[in-house]
Amino acid sequence: MNYLEFKNKMFDLACFSSNQVYAWQPNFDRNNFSQWIKRGLLVRLRQGIYTFPEYISKPDFSLYFANRIYRPSYVSLHTALAFYGMIPEAVVQITSVTSLKTANFSNSIGEFSYKSVSEELMFGYDLKPLTDGRTLQLAKPEKAILDLLYLYPFYNTSNELEELRLDDDFMLDEFNWELMQTYIIQFKNKTLEKRIKLLTSIYK
Repeated sequence: MNYLEFKNKMFDLACFSSNQVYAWQPNFDRNNFSQWIKRGLLVRLRQGIYTFPEYISKPDFSLYFANRIYRPSYVSLHTALAFYGMIPEAVVQITSVTSLKTANFSNSIGEFSYKSVSEELMFGYDLKPLTDGRTLQLAKPEKAILDLLYLYPFYNTSNELEELRLDDDFMLDEFNWELMQTYIIQFKNKTLEKRIKLLTSIYK
């Protein structure tokens, strides 16, 4: 099989696994993967998962890949806060939440980090549309805050919370405090509730 035939078949998937390739071509030569990667014709996202270099520069596709590299998962924490403009810093590492074990992956696109929570806490995310009709799973702002304070317990003082430098206008005008109160009930975590009360006293 030549590369053009392979690309014509797999390109529209954007992100695909070796199992999908073998389902299409059971006798596919796995050496093609390493050869095409060396030639810059393919990008390995993690073992057995690939994309084409044309997708790397497309807006928000790195977040889409985060969903696909490790599933089930959704983008949250600092990455989601940066997406909404809630924090001033540009985020290099893409952070997600998963019901699987904690994991980290590195590839030519960047660093992908996954924090583990129970299956009961895998909620509070939207399906955000991409330019070509695909969607990515991204935490709502309220859930991203809860995930952050739940998974990073050092945010437990006024000084630490202020160090997040959450955007005042967003917290006053766009942040849904009532929705967050609805979400927090499902965590069943008194310590988290105390942190949220502290956050509320600072920004509301």
